[in-house]
Amino acid sequence: MKAAAYKKYGPPEVIQILDIPKPMPQDDEVLVRIFASTMNRTDCGFRKPEYPVIIRAINGLLKPRITVLGSEFSGVIEEVGKKVTTFKAGDKVFGMSTKRFGTHAEYICLPEKSAIAPKPGNMSHEEAAAVCDGLMLASAYINEIDFSRPVKILINGASGSIGSAAVQLARYYGASITAVCNTDSMELIKNLGAEKVLDYTKEDFTRISETYDIVFDAVGKSSFFKCRRLLNNHGIYFSTELGFLGQNIVLPIITKLFHGKRAGFPLPQAAKKDIEFYKLLIENGEYRAVIDRVFSLEQAAEAARYVETGTKTGNVVLKI
Repeated sequence: MKAAAYKKYGPPEVIQILDIPKPMPQDDEVLVRIFASTMNRTDCGFRKPEYPVIIRAINGLLKPRITVLGSEFSGVIEEVGKKVTTFKAGDKVFGMSTKRFGTHAEYICLPEKSAIAPKPGNMSHEEAAAVCDGLMLASAYINEIDFSRPVKILINGASGSIGSAAVQLARYYGASITAVCNTDSMELIKNLGAEKVLDYTKEDFTRISETYDIVFDAVGKSSFFKCRRLLNNHGIYFSTELGFLGQNIVLPIITKLFHGKRAGFPLPQAAKKDIEFYKLLIENGEYRAVIDRVFSLEQAAEAARYVETGTKTGNVVLKI
């Protein structure tokens, strides 16, 4: 089968299209023929590697252990193991492979109980592939918020895959949303549910006078200290990045001791129940995929270069 693979760490140019063995499902696994995947920040962060100590500890010190990246997919089940009971050949499915990666390829084997579910009937494979990673990462933060009372939230980087997912989730739970994005994405983000949209090319959101219960930096470009003045008493700052010297890992522990404004850094996890929830959201018209560009598998290196510009809106899809 064809796969976009890399055998050494480095820039997008290290990605090659290779023929590798087609996997065979174990008794508890399904074999999925992948029709679409995405190229995202996680893929690029592992390939570079962006956080060398952490990534090399996970994926190999001198060269990558996992050579085919890609964490989300949509496709059709081609074969099932003899112990599989909930899926059959021909089922259209979507989901995630966050530990094994491997979705930048024509086929993947996944356990039946992993983060996989029937594909939403009102989405194409390209759209369904562009759902799970952003929603999983956004959900980790949004699920930490108490929506039993009115919530004001500011989302920085609202036009990215995580940010656009966070806007839609926050809208679903009834929050009042201020979003920060570029000029070209403002109308899109309003349509997704933001009540107010700030253009970061024209103003610095950290200097506005309004305050919020939640500040969610979905691109990790700010810090708790810069955004602290935007928080109400007991407000929470979230970031998707580790921050300078890994401060976003430590700050939740320190700030919690003072019972006031604090930082949070929840760890995202992908589970079958989450993918099934995403399917319900989509089929009920509560969520839509945001796709910037579609590349072929053969254009994987080009897709990675585009993601690394930091200018994408929503998701970059790989059609396989």
